[in-house]
Amino acid sequence: MRATLYSRRGIQAPLQCQHVPLRLGRFMDHLFFLLTLAAYLGSFAFYLGYLAAGHEWAGRLASALLAGGLVAHYFALLERSRGLHTVPYHDLSGSMSLFGWLLALTYLSLEVFHRQRSVGALVLPFVLAFFLFSNAAPPGHNAAPVPARGVAFALHVTLSILAYAAFGLSCVLSVLYLAQQRLLQKHKVGNFLWRLPPLDLLDRMSQSSVLVGLIAIAIGTALGFLWVDRLTGEVWHYDPKYVVTLLVLLAYVVYLRLARNPRWRGARASQVCIFNFAVVIFSFTVVNLFFSRTHRYF
Repeated sequence: MRATLYSRRGIQAPLQCQHVPLRLGRFMDHLFFLLTLAAYLGSFAFYLGYLAAGHEWAGRLASALLAGGLVAHYFALLERSRGLHTVPYHDLSGSMSLFGWLLALTYLSLEVFHRQRSVGALVLPFVLAFFLFSNAAPPGHNAAPVPARGVAFALHVTLSILAYAAFGLSCVLSVLYLAQQRLLQKHKVGNFLWRLPPLDLLDRMSQSSVLVGLIAIAIGTALGFLWVDRLTGEVWHYDPKYVVTLLVLLAYVVYLRLARNPRWRGARASQVCIFNFAVVIFSFTVVNLFFSRTHRYF
């Protein structure tokens, strides 16, 4: 009788112990989600306050909350990877979450570099949208079929998504440039407009973001070819994604050239930048989902 009780306890104890890490992982996942959401929402609120009233303390607090949100979001991605035992960009949910994190990181870097916080209120809604969408989508749904292993592959995907985020930020800045220019031409000037960055600064911020994206996509594409060579033994493996990526790379090189040309800089270059990002969206959606065999969410 005792031996039977002992054997039952011996079986039940390991089963109970197996549930402890699972419950702890779910708790940490929810905790980092709430911390990230609170930090991003608080940052957005203070960015709006800074844009409306111009208080410097509100801008500094918004930047600090955004930095805190980036830290919490990073640990949320890490906890998600541990829970699924795979990389955070393995499916649509993780890819969108990583995109939002890199978008926020790129913006904060530009904010520090150019010392301009007024654009934060226009960027944070996109960061929040990608973060919330990634958590609403079921994890592991439509996972990418590629063998996601290796440092070269991880850097290839991360840098590619970083490039998309940087190009997206440059598109937001270009739209803001065109909208602000139209308001100035119609003489609709108010306190809100005066707190936005000058047109010249918006143009330079857009170029800086594109430069980050170009460097990221160039290195990421090279690492992709390296990964394909290790996987198949061939440097070139035809995929429509490669062709479109090279076209995107060329399009943004042309944009940088035009943005520094006195005849094209300003509104014309901003329109080219917006068109280029439309090509990026086409690459990220239509090409990935319907034409590429090895790319899904990156």
